[in-house]
Amino acid sequence: MTMIPESLSFAILAGLSPLTGLYAAFMMGLITAILGGRPGMVSGGAGATIVVMMALIATHGVQYLFAAVALAGFIQLLVGIFKLGKFVRLIPQPVMYGFLNGLAVIIFMAQVEQFKITTDGVTSWLSGDALAVMAGLTLLTIAIVLVFPKITKAIPASLVAIISVAAVVIILGIETKTVADIAAIEGNLPTFSIPAIPFTWESLQIILPYALVMAGVGLIETLLTLTMVDEITDTKGNSNRESIAQGTANFVNGFFGGMGGCAMVAQTLVNLNAGSRARLAGIIGALTILAIILFGAPLIGRIPMAALVGVMMMVAISTFEWVSFRIITKMPVSDIIIGLVVTLITVFLHNLALAVLVGVIISALVFAWDNAKRIRARKYINEHGEKVYEIYGPLFFGSVSAFLEKFDVKDDPDTIIIDFKDSRIADMSAIDAVHKITGKYAVRNKTVILKHLSADSRLLLEKAAGIIVVNVEKDPTYKVMPE
Repeated sequence: MTMIPESLSFAILAGLSPLTGLYAAFMMGLITAILGGRPGMVSGGAGATIVVMMALIATHGVQYLFAAVALAGFIQLLVGIFKLGKFVRLIPQPVMYGFLNGLAVIIFMAQVEQFKITTDGVTSWLSGDALAVMAGLTLLTIAIVLVFPKITKAIPASLVAIISVAAVVIILGIETKTVADIAAIEGNLPTFSIPAIPFTWESLQIILPYALVMAGVGLIETLLTLTMVDEITDTKGNSNRESIAQGTANFVNGFFGGMGGCAMVAQTLVNLNAGSRARLAGIIGALTILAIILFGAPLIGRIPMAALVGVMMMVAISTFEWVSFRIITKMPVSDIIIGLVVTLITVFLHNLALAVLVGVIISALVFAWDNAKRIRARKYINEHGEKVYEIYGPLFFGSVSAFLEKFDVKDDPDTIIIDFKDSRIADMSAIDAVHKITGKYAVRNKTVILKHLSADSRLLLEKAAGIIVVNVEKDPTYKVMPE
């Protein structure tokens, strides 16, 4: 029941039939519960994935949506098969904060749209009694969601809120917008259908960008949720298996009329707080949604939209990382900027994948800049009259300029030792830097010896043997026991 509000709300927001959202909740929930790599985690028709598809729906229609969802599922399958799910660990904490905060704002603003009404093609804000009723019922829903957990946590507060507000509206005969006013949700079993789009290169060009974004957003939210569940349960989930499950579920969605989805944070927390640690809860939840589609449509149709709006507003509030405000004065300025950039891209472009990608790139550049400033050299003449340069800090593309400035090629003696005991050669730029500095000494008939190279650094130089020729001192190998 906690899956239904989000699936309905975002299907309606995207201009889809509510059944499209409920089918997604059923198929995502069932397939990922059976195949997923994280027992206890709940997936369904999530708002994060459908938000990025809204532009495609508006311009090309629902059939292109189904094709894009199927393609996104196929991409997620490939991510799982090639074991790429681990790369979610590369997402820094400020990017996580920005992503979740932006997603929370999108979810909240989507609910504000329900306070509008369209008459004769003209959309305007509710006013007068209609606005007062909508606002009052929404506030009542929020109050129940906040207060009920203090009484008991055995029953989800959102479910109690929806039932209570619906009962108030029905018993008192209050006139307000209901789910049935938006669209009919009565339906049958989802049926197989190939998306009715031209199978041409032009169609692929249309759906591929959306499919890539949806696949990225879905996997990011899913694998972040998986990490959260790992921390809560003190267990270890399988990110690659979960990627395969998500991909399979979305692929099936595309051919059975669902809007697709991913893991759902709020619903997963409800499930875990109820004590679930296995797959059965997810399976039963999905089958219950199917039963509602088949037999409970008249009842669901009478649910006030205000109740769904109130529940989803609370989902948005719980999704927002309020701790990011409390620790903002303790965070580096660069992290604050990264979090804000990710949030703004998410909110204004509705492109969660792009927001995360930009955040990761900025974080990587900041990290590279900080490390580039750390390289330094200790210089001295040893007892043999040789000039020794002890290098500290990693040698990589960001630090090569500073590295090259450390050497006094003109005035150094005939033998130079570059000691990498506290450094390492990290990339091709570093190899090129070593090549340049040794070349400058070679022109002056001076000998350069590289000392204390790590195994990976030595391997890089060996692979570049055709490009660079240097004297590498063979360090002794120490063994604590015979092989």
